[in-house]
Amino acid sequence: MGVFIFVSLPFLSALAAGRTIKYQTFEEEAPSTVIGNLAKDLSLIPSASSKTSFRMMKQFNGSFIRLRESDGQLTIGERIDREKICKHTIQCLIAFDVVSVSKERFKLIHVEVEVKDINDHAPEFPRKESTLEISENTALGTRIPIDVAVDEDVGSNYIQSYQISVNSHFTIDVLSRADGVKYAELMLMKELDRETQALYVLELVAADGGQPSRTGTTKINVKVKDFNDNSPVFDRNSFSVDVPEDVPVGFLLLDLNAVDPDDGLNGEVVYAFGSQVPTEIQQLFKVDRKSGRLTLESPIDFESKATYEFDVQASDLGPNPSPSICKIVVQVQDVNDNAPEITITPMTSITAGVAHVTEVAAKDSFVALISTSDRDSSANGQVHCTLHGHDHFKLQQAYEDSYMIVTAALLDREKIAEYNLTIVAEDMGSPSFRTVAQYTIRLSDENDNAPVFSKNLYEVSLVENNAPGAYITTVVARDLDLGQNSKVSYKLVDTYIMGSPVSTFVSLDPATGSIYALRSFNYEVHKQLELRIQASDGGSPQLHGSATINLKIVDQNDNAPFITQPVLNNGSAVVLLPKDSPAGYVITQIHARDADEGVNAELSFKIFEGDTSMFSINRATGEIYLNQELNYEVIDNLRVSVTISDNGRPSLTTTATIQFSIIVGPLPSDRNIFRHKSDEKMQKWDFSIVIIVILAGSCTLLLLAIILIATTCNKCKGYSTLPGLGKEAVKPIMSWKGSSHTAISTRDPHFSGKDSGKGDSDFSDSDSDLSGNGLKTGEPQNNAQNGLWACTSECKILGHSDRCWSPSAARANDNSAHGQQLPSFTKTGSLPRDSLRRENNQAQIPKTVGLQSVYEKVLHREYDYLTIAPSPRAVTVQEMKDITISVCSPAIHCSTREV
Repeated sequence: MGVFIFVSLPFLSALAAGRTIKYQTFEEEAPSTVIGNLAKDLSLIPSASSKTSFRMMKQFNGSFIRLRESDGQLTIGERIDREKICKHTIQCLIAFDVVSVSKERFKLIHVEVEVKDINDHAPEFPRKESTLEISENTALGTRIPIDVAVDEDVGSNYIQSYQISVNSHFTIDVLSRADGVKYAELMLMKELDRETQALYVLELVAADGGQPSRTGTTKINVKVKDFNDNSPVFDRNSFSVDVPEDVPVGFLLLDLNAVDPDDGLNGEVVYAFGSQVPTEIQQLFKVDRKSGRLTLESPIDFESKATYEFDVQASDLGPNPSPSICKIVVQVQDVNDNAPEITITPMTSITAGVAHVTEVAAKDSFVALISTSDRDSSANGQVHCTLHGHDHFKLQQAYEDSYMIVTAALLDREKIAEYNLTIVAEDMGSPSFRTVAQYTIRLSDENDNAPVFSKNLYEVSLVENNAPGAYITTVVARDLDLGQNSKVSYKLVDTYIMGSPVSTFVSLDPATGSIYALRSFNYEVHKQLELRIQASDGGSPQLHGSATINLKIVDQNDNAPFITQPVLNNGSAVVLLPKDSPAGYVITQIHARDADEGVNAELSFKIFEGDTSMFSINRATGEIYLNQELNYEVIDNLRVSVTISDNGRPSLTTTATIQFSIIVGPLPSDRNIFRHKSDEKMQKWDFSIVIIVILAGSCTLLLLAIILIATTCNKCKGYSTLPGLGKEAVKPIMSWKGSSHTAISTRDPHFSGKDSGKGDSDFSDSDSDLSGNGLKTGEPQNNAQNGLWACTSECKILGHSDRCWSPSAARANDNSAHGQQLPSFTKTGSLPRDSLRRENNQAQIPKTVGLQSVYEKVLHREYDYLTIAPSPRAVTVQEMKDITISVCSPAIHCSTREV
């Protein structure tokens, strides 16, 4: 076997270059016969660092040649019969494409294997024996057609010569047809004489040029007939006709004409194909027996055969006719009657008609091979191919009529997962034919996207004192890849919180991203935890994404306040109190803290047990101060119990006992004297207080008129006394919490405040049976005058009288005419809110209709009641459970303060 190798220069760039390599082999070689080695012949010998493999693209005749993928060795797959695959073709090629793969780079190699002919066929005549009739008067040199031998081999193995057996009358002339077929014609070299010899037996031998040569033989029997003087004569001995392949059936090719000068039947000419014309010709063409018109019997196809050569003979109807021969050559002209054909062979394909390409393919990566063909010739068979659909792919010419689809840009499946491309193949004929093919390219997923959380930072809250296992939140990460590459799992990043692994505080479901608490959190210990979550996909190698969770612990009111100053011992503390401390003197300040925060740590102070007439506490600051000038002895022991409450829900409270140890000494210079500021109080008035004051002013005018009438009417009546208290009873008053004005109402026991108003009585009305009927005779006049100094609008609003009074016994260091003092007592509470409670008040205070609306408007307010009255004897007043008496003096304005 001889092998010829030819390598062409590349058509394309080095990245996806197309090369053509040619081999030669002979037909009928045994299977596994080596044809060539691509790696060696193209200098692509594999190395340890770069492994090269070869892959054959799918071809129509791929079973004849086999490819070894490791080194590209080509061998015979099955015996090749050249005459079957390349009949009547001088050059027989088996073409296919091979892709070399090295480091994920593809190179296209076009391989052409020429199958050389061997002399495996001998020349063969269509008939082993034939008979010819010839008139004895046939002219010398007359040519007589004989059968043409057939040899399926080509080239030098085809028929090279004809030989005829030795005789004295006939010889042969070897000729070649337009299609290259060699044939022989019998020529008369010597006159015949039927009477001398009526039959000649000749042997015709056809020999090819093979080594060794092969031959074919046929026997020709030549019968000599009696002559007919004249034979028909054609106008011309041969005709050549050019016929387009698209001419219709019945088309007139030639109008043959032969003339015979004989008369009668000897001069009547008929036409017919020569006896050696094959059946194929007789099926395609038709000769009219009488007219000699040569017409098309069946459609002709240039792509099947381009040239037809045959003989038409003309004979007369006389006895022993001698026919004349006219040679006809029909040249079929190509017409652009075939559209281009497109064959697409993908590099990688799972589904028919779909090419699969990885999304990480480099630019100019080979995707698919496009082969085009057109059965037409010349310009009609020249095909131009274009690609439409998307700029991410382009066409590169591989060789001749083959193209490669290659990537023109970087691909991303997450943006475009599938491309529908259109391949258009158009020939150069006129008019041109176009073929359109649709092709799909799908991108296979690669793990090129990391999981992404919906947020980079999650803000999550959890109320403290949660139960272990409590749900906190769920984080979600998405991965744009497919399949296993998009399967996300979660895990906690290993961090430490106060020296302990984060995994001891929370747990994370790796599948769902749900986070749960593993322990009960204490806001006072952990106010905030920072968790880092990592999401990983299932690709190889894995890609990761992360997010941060700020877990804020929400405070609960679970800590009671505790006192930091003064220092407590068994819940109590001793505070020194100078004996000469004035009213308003700040004795001490209670400092307290609450481990909670916000409203849960807002503290308020309150005295709940002790002498509240003597001591008060600032609710906000915890300062304890004197309500009045201290007049106790050093040996006296005073104490109060204080509660410190936070503002949580529910509120938590701490209790402490403050014992005051009275000492003799000067006041400390760092202590303050507590003073009221009316301007500041006025700023604290809300809108409802303003409405009440306006209504009170309006009602005062009405009360003045009622009181004047009542006073006039009561002058002639006896005095009325308060049951159980006598004439010196003191009517309680209210102090409005939060107001800078304090309502003071203290009546002279000799003055009657009962008016003549009608209607139901209420404790807030001016009608009252607690007063006397007027000034008693014998009472000191200065007492009456002293009782009128503190008249205010608040007294009138409360409905007492048009004259407000303060008993002289209420003044500091002032004794009454009888030398009696009322006892000191304090009661803090609120006005009765329902009729039942008002009915239970023993002091049936009459009701004034005009003040009822005022009373209803102030029901929502809180009131503090304070009664301080020096008295040498104890007096119990049952009617004053919800009312405190505020004592006024000329020097100090009467007020009850609670901050």
